[in-house]
Amino acid sequence: MEKIGLIAGNRKFPFIFSEAAKKKDYYIVAVAIKGDTSVKLKKFVDKIYWIGLDEFSLLFDIFKKEGVEKIIMAGQISPRRLFSKEIGRDAQLQQLISSLKDKKADTIFGAIALKLKESGFQLMDSTAFIQDFLPKKGTLSRLEPDFRIWEDIYFGLDLAKAVACLDIGQTVAVKDKAIVAVEALEGTDNLIKRAGRITDGITVVKVSKPKQDMRFDIPVVGLNTIKNLVRAGAKSLAIEADKTIFIDKRESLALADKKGISVVAV
Repeated sequence: MEKIGLIAGNRKFPFIFSEAAKKKDYYIVAVAIKGDTSVKLKKFVDKIYWIGLDEFSLLFDIFKKEGVEKIIMAGQISPRRLFSKEIGRDAQLQQLISSLKDKKADTIFGAIALKLKESGFQLMDSTAFIQDFLPKKGTLSRLEPDFRIWEDIYFGLDLAKAVACLDIGQTVAVKDKAIVAVEALEGTDNLIKRAGRITDGITVVKVSKPKQDMRFDIPVVGLNTIKNLVRAGAKSLAIEADKTIFIDKRESLALADKKGISVVAV
């Protein structure tokens, strides 16, 4: 069986990738991040190693020892940890972070990808084996957006693309062609919560970056996204077709239908 190395972050994305890869008869060696990766991941992979961010250097040694050549990144590491003392306790990670021109997502992940390549590894497209989780263009919910919401979707789409181009975030919340909130380091769930405190009836638009590197930082939505939209009193969610991973799609859309939230891929 060919081996694949998995650098696993939080949420369900690592589970989904692992299930899909195992169906293709791959042997999965996971490196899980303490404090972010779910302990349930061990049920989905063949072998798992746990490291802290202050043990970053071990990642390369583990994959070399296991004879891994291909690696995939799935799931996020909590952004707040960029500012933690953990970073400084691993000399290799500290050197990597210190050498960056900035700490934008693309810059950090790009540097890690380069480090992996220099160490003899190939970083794979993170959507490998899970194309079925990338919705095609169209209305996904039973509820079709009305004219006013469609106007907000396309208004938000242009704004989200501009924000993503600057690598600030990939999501915006709008209402009646007004910008309610823009995603930054806090992530989509916190953006929705923040926007919901300002007003209800929002439309949330999430996109990929104009030159999205499919190896990392792929937009992801799922049941937690819909639950947060419900709590925020949102009216609609729009995602970018073919470039957004939709986790727990059936359950998510059932909840959206029940709560009168339209969901579209544009």
